[in-house]
Amino acid sequence: MDTLQQANILIQNALHLCLDMAGDKIFLFLNSDQACSTIAEIEDIHDDKIVLVIPRGQTLPDCIAEKATIHTWSGNQSRFSRIKYAFLQGVFAEIIQPWSRVVCVLGPFGKSHLDTITVHDLALSWSEEFPFDPRSLLTKDIFETVIAVVDIALDIGAMGREGKTVGTTFIIGDISQVMKSSHQAIFNPFRGYPELARKISSQEVVESIKELAQLDGAFVVSGNGIVVAAGRHLDAVSTVTNQLKGLGSRHRAAASITLHCEAIAVVVSESTGRVTIFDKGNVVAILEPVISRRIV
Repeated sequence: MDTLQQANILIQNALHLCLDMAGDKIFLFLNSDQACSTIAEIEDIHDDKIVLVIPRGQTLPDCIAEKATIHTWSGNQSRFSRIKYAFLQGVFAEIIQPWSRVVCVLGPFGKSHLDTITVHDLALSWSEEFPFDPRSLLTKDIFETVIAVVDIALDIGAMGREGKTVGTTFIIGDISQVMKSSHQAIFNPFRGYPELARKISSQEVVESIKELAQLDGAFVVSGNGIVVAAGRHLDAVSTVTNQLKGLGSRHRAAASITLHCEAIAVVVSESTGRVTIFDKGNVVAILEPVISRRIV
């Protein structure tokens, strides 16, 4: 069976599943130009239920260019993480709702073939091993900044820096509260620069963050995406709950500050590269980059 035949069978089955289970959407994950070209030959691809999930920078053939599309982090993630990240983006773009039922069709990252169908009811809580509950984030106007930070965190988690593993923390939200609940552990490298030069959407700022992530302390980012500080020590008392058992002091301090401030925390684990998002002291989501390229 060739790649086109296999993709056709999987998409047909996904459409049947979506109908039988009253699903809302089908997320079809495509990783390459070859995968996009192959899919474009399948007649069922034009069904309105199908949403294409492609890496940022990936282009689509003209015949499917108008399809509903979600652009995701372009790096390599585990399958569960790719799905959860697409859900975050899909909810943010109002393609799906936090209670939607979604059928996902995907294959190995970086490959052109499809080999897996999964069904997800977002109204049900995932197990603690794969937590995903973004509902608390959706009411916040900082969600777009959180996603931008998560992209940077995934890069740091997957690649480290200069051959070394790196762990770090980002706090996004009410700057006045966060700054009062932390203190400068090192000289603040972002102090004195105009806001335009500190926007997290700037590639120069992104590269600076990746370099500075090797230093002690957390990054503080405003809700509108301005990096206010690096090297902040979080003063919030370390919190330990059942959900946080087994996590280190970096994660517990980050969780705690989201209890005391109007802020979201994004933490990169130095040991695993895993990215954890906290809100109100709880784990909202865990995303795990595949770190085969990471030098340890």
